Amino acid sequence: MGVLPEQIELLLDAALVAELTVVDPSGRLVTHPLIPLYDGELVYLTSSVLFSRKLEHIKANPKVSLSLTDPEAIKVERFHRATIQGDATVDDSDLHAGWERVLPLWRKKEPVIDAFLGKRVALPLFFERAVIELRPRRAFLWEDGRTDRAPQVFELAEAVR
Repeated sequence: MGVLPEQIELLLDAALVAELTVVDPSGRLVTHPLIPLYDGELVYLTSSVLFSRKLEHIKANPKVSLSLTDPEAIKVERFHRATIQGDATVDDSDLHAGWERVLPLWRKKEPVIDAFLGKRVALPLFFERAVIELRPRRAFLWEDGRTDRAPQVFELAEAVR
C-alpha cells in the first residue's frame, strides 16, 4: 500500500481519466482531463507541451486538485469518488524523452500507448511531453460515489516525504 487510502489507490489504478484542476494567473480554476499514473507515492500525469498552458499555471501556483469522478472511466467492482489535493511540480527538462520514465506505469494502464510509440516520428509534437508530479497532501473519499454524504477526509502531509 502507498501513501493514499486503499480505496483511492484502486480508483487511481483503474482510472483512464481524471480531472486535474489548476489555478490560472487570474485566479480562475481550470480543469483538464488527463491519464493518472500512480506509483504508491506520487501521481504522475503527462502533458503535451503543444497548446498547453496548464504547465505554466502549475509552475506559477503548484496547488492542484485531482478528481476521480467518472464511473465510465473507472471500472472497478465498487465505485467511489475521490479528490486528491496536493502540490505539483513540472519536469520539462527533457521534452523528448524525460516522460519515458513513467512509460512503464502508462503501458500498464493503457497498453495502446505502444501503437502510438510506433508512430512517434509521424506525431512528434504529441511526444514533446512534460511530466506533472503530484504529491498528495489531502484526500477526500465519497464511498459508493455518494456525494450527498460528507466525504472521508485523509490528511496526508506527514505521510509523504
